Amino acid sequence: MCRSFCIGGVLLQDFYKTVLNEAQDEFTEKRSRFIGYCKPIKTEQEAVDFINSKRSIHWDATHNVYAYVLKEGNIQRYSDDGEPQGTAGVPVLDVIKKNNVVDCVVVATRYFGGILLGGGGLVRAYSHSAKIALDAAKVITMEKCFCCQVLMSYNQYGKVSTLIPQTDGIIDDSSFTDNVKILFHIPKANLSLLQKKLNDATSGEIIAEILYEKYFIKKE
Repeated sequence: MCRSFCIGGVLLQDFYKTVLNEAQDEFTEKRSRFIGYCKPIKTEQEAVDFINSKRSIHWDATHNVYAYVLKEGNIQRYSDDGEPQGTAGVPVLDVIKKNNVVDCVVVATRYFGGILLGGGGLVRAYSHSAKIALDAAKVITMEKCFCCQVLMSYNQYGKVSTLIPQTDGIIDDSSFTDNVKILFHIPKANLSLLQKKLNDATSGEIIAEILYEKYFIKKE
């Protein structure tokens, strides 16, 4: 989950985990077919739309269990969709939370195979449905970065464009007019190191200007 206390001078709210893509996976347990779906979302309406789309596709399924977590407002919702209370929606939600994932929705669809799984069996099956769905969607870490610009002369471009990636910055765009402008983003914790390198390399002529903050996928 997204937190706001400090470790080593870095705010943990500068990081959060989510999923990269919409994905699905499935397995069979005692002839019951379980399909796990997962999708990144930003709003509760997106979650509801995704859940409804799976219900529409699997209108003939025995159950369409779901859970979702949103970073904004720390919203958490789940549904057992007719399974015994606590055996379906809660296990799906627990898997999301134990993986510290936010801004995602999971739907676990079940086609009953004629053999009862019991309470413990249901918990394990729905937990596994959520886990394989998260794995298929690929859990990623998002890191808050500074989006910056630097202005320079043409003869400084080669040097500056090398220093940015050396400090894990990513160049997003460059424009060449009377001078050169580079737009880039960089992890917040790395900006001071880049500023020092720029200062040393250009005798203080070039300073990175912070434009805004934005989350990007963290380099592993």
